[in-house]
Amino acid sequence: MQSLEAELESARDLAIDELADAIESIGFECTRCGACCTGHGEDEHTATVFPDEVRELEDADGESDTVPEPDERDWRDVARPMPYGLEERDGDLEGETFEWALQTDGCGDCVFYEEDDAGVGACVAHDDRPLICRTYPFSVALAGTSQPMGESVDEEGIVRAHECEGLGRDISREDAEELARGLKERAVRELEEAIGVRDNYEPAGSTAESVVVHDSEGAKRIDGTPIEGETRDLSDDAHGTDRN
Repeated sequence: MQSLEAELESARDLAIDELADAIESIGFECTRCGACCTGHGEDEHTATVFPDEVRELEDADGESDTVPEPDERDWRDVARPMPYGLEERDGDLEGETFEWALQTDGCGDCVFYEEDDAGVGACVAHDDRPLICRTYPFSVALAGTSQPMGESVDEEGIVRAHECEGLGRDISREDAEELARGLKERAVRELEEAIGVRDNYEPAGSTAESVVVHDSEGAKRIDGTPIEGETRDLSDDAHGTDRN
């Protein structure tokens, strides 16, 4: 297996045209069914969101019954600790985990998701949605990058497609290229984040916090504030990614 740094170089070398070719070959059109934004059975919707994306969503336009207006919104309205590795005790979560997930409502759906009377879904923060939402149902087959919602159901070259009723539909070249650019950016960002988590990780040890979240900026409380020391913001690195 290659190092994360080697995988990052591979991600930076991804060719937009080749990714777009693969997406065109598989085919996709969003049907606004909401399956990628909602919980399934007892499982809450769980989509990874990075620290800089949380901050963007805190200020994003749009509101719903489950998310406040931007000037009243804070970290916990947008994100929750990734549940993996946490245990529930007396109704409260305890433990250490890595990264953040989009916040969910009482039904287990993303708080930014809403449906109209006809059951057609929409994201109230569509223009500011995280990279994983912009690029679903696709991923790239690089170690250190996420493979959302289980195993792939189709693939073309390095591009994987995950379960979605919109697969196999015609897609314009323009839309395929837009998806391809987002897919490359996401792969680079995920690997930068993984390297940051690895380099900044220190076991929580003795702490008054019941939940500790480790991300690329260090250890944080459930409200996104650093537990100790200064944090490092990788958003400039992500925004400087070569998207050509």
